[in-house]
Amino acid sequence: MSSQSPAPKPRVAVVFGGRNSEHQISVLTAGAVLGAIDRDKYEVLPIGITAEGRWALAADDPARMAIEDRTLPTVEQLSESDTGGVQLPVSPGDREVVHTEPGQVPKALGEIDVVFPVLHGPYGEDGTLQGMLELAGVPYVGSGVLSSAVGMDKEYMKRIFTSFGLPVGPYVTVRPREWENDPAAARKKIVDFASEHGWPVFIKPARAGSSMGITKVGDLGGLDEAVETARRHDPKIIVESLLRGREIECGVLEFEDGPRASVPAEIPPVSDHDFYDFEAKYIDSASGIVPAPLTEAETARVRQLAVQAFEAASCEGLVRADFFLCENGEFVINEINTMPGFTPISMYPRMWQETGVSYPELVDRLIQSALRRSTGLR
Repeated sequence: MSSQSPAPKPRVAVVFGGRNSEHQISVLTAGAVLGAIDRDKYEVLPIGITAEGRWALAADDPARMAIEDRTLPTVEQLSESDTGGVQLPVSPGDREVVHTEPGQVPKALGEIDVVFPVLHGPYGEDGTLQGMLELAGVPYVGSGVLSSAVGMDKEYMKRIFTSFGLPVGPYVTVRPREWENDPAAARKKIVDFASEHGWPVFIKPARAGSSMGITKVGDLGGLDEAVETARRHDPKIIVESLLRGREIECGVLEFEDGPRASVPAEIPPVSDHDFYDFEAKYIDSASGIVPAPLTEAETARVRQLAVQAFEAASCEGLVRADFFLCENGEFVINEINTMPGFTPISMYPRMWQETGVSYPELVDRLIQSALRRSTGLR
């Protein structure tokens, strides 16, 4: 009587790092995800993308992917080689991952079943990696090409939300050629916006996250410096008016029967920070309130809006939706994140923990959701 060998475990390639300003945040997220994946259920292959864009075989060592002495980790510190490169499949039907070293025979690392891209920002969260995986026919966690691009570009995100009737705050966009060809006219555009909606305004990169490159500007004096700060992250900038109210966040997760919203969280005013910026989020560990102290009606409304935003942008897998609860009692959606942070202090897993989905279950659900989906048009 022959005994059957057990079915092979699905192999998950966790891809992190990237060549953008959120590289180190991605490494933090990868450490948390790698630590949570059930190794009895999945095989794991960590792949890091260096700041220069080299795909590297990385150490499977979540303990090294953490903030130490206020310093964030990088892929370069975790790379198994200073020169080797990892090549993902490039054609449908091929799931083989290959590692190459200069002057050596390429080494097959085995097939992968799904990619978990914990990349934040451009060249990872913006549809570029998703497009590559679609061409290769490899399933992946999270939103597809269009919704990833929409979730990264704050201008078009707001345009789509407006078209679906979602409440959006005042904003104006300054495109690269406007600032480069006629800075005086671009400056007047921002000043006219501030004159209509009031100072201060927030000047942001249009396609960045983790509160990178954002400046709160109270008058004309700090305008040029704020624009240049934002343009170091993205040549296209977006200017938003100050919305007075409470900052509320809500997580959306795709279940078998469709997307559901978590209990919301509140980001309280942060002492020693002018707003909820990068330092407050990741270095000084600002603590959100979970669940947010809202009325039953307010909680129901923000959860409804979060799912509507998920659907409006054709998202898949997961989203964190950020809102303002304004002084008039109305919610305004600020933005969505199609790959929100998964660090130990990140709000998305904290909200789902409070909703009844543990961190390991959350990671497992995302992987299973990706394995159920086909690539291509869907």
